[in-house]
Amino acid sequence: MTANFRDGGRLPTAFLTPGSSSFLDFLSDHAPEQLPGNRPLPPVKGPVEAPHGTTIVALVFEGGVVLAGDRRATMGHMIAQRDIEKVFPADEYSAVGIAGTAGLAVELVKLFQLELEHFEKVEGDTLSLEGKANRLSAMIRGNLGMAMQGLAVIPLFAGWDVERGKGRIFSYDITGGRSEEPGFSAVGSGSIFARGALKKLYREDMDEERAATVAVQALYDAADDDSATGGPDLTRRIFPIVSVITGDGYRRLSEAEVSEIARAVLDGRLQLPNGPQAPVL
Repeated sequence: MTANFRDGGRLPTAFLTPGSSSFLDFLSDHAPEQLPGNRPLPPVKGPVEAPHGTTIVALVFEGGVVLAGDRRATMGHMIAQRDIEKVFPADEYSAVGIAGTAGLAVELVKLFQLELEHFEKVEGDTLSLEGKANRLSAMIRGNLGMAMQGLAVIPLFAGWDVERGKGRIFSYDITGGRSEEPGFSAVGSGSIFARGALKKLYREDMDEERAATVAVQALYDAADDDSATGGPDLTRRIFPIVSVITGDGYRRLSEAEVSEIARAVLDGRLQLPNGPQAPVL
């Protein structure tokens, strides 16, 4: 963001004394053109072709929550990128996964991270998990104009609720409508297949390792039926991003940890191509 300097290069007083704990509100007052949703699009005919990210899954386990995403970005029928990152820490106790227009989504995540950091510095305290979910909802609503032109951003937000002592998941629609998801959720073009896998494999008493494995299984099923979702790529050593948020904070599983899970999933698929089978009753 740029600003007009005066008085020998000093920032204007408004920039030094923000009147709100929300950086988003401050930006709206002093530089609204910097907000992604306020940028005008050039006139175009037909759909806008831009890289899109898919698929994100989340599930709660005993002691935390797992948020994971595949690595593929598509543009139309083409693979735009094979190793895109779609899962990011929002702060110490929360994370956000992105689906939709990749460029706008990454920018929204960076703005969300700054929003939470700004609040903490101004107030001297962190927002509750519910408050963070609400702030993200407002940011998505601000992108509604872009979404109506085909540049939608649909995140999945998850974190550890310090006050309640448990992991929670929040999903959104393009208008910023927010819903808390009990147990598990998925967004993106492959979400319908991932959600089907989660329905069969999810158990409330899972530990962290099993929850991470179920997340990779769900992403594998999404990639199996959705061309826009990428599965584990052993040749290029590209594996899903799997993050865990517990009472100890945010942690991204290492490549070695995820590759071990992915290889175990792939080995199992050699025997059961459709994946592990849940009991009928």
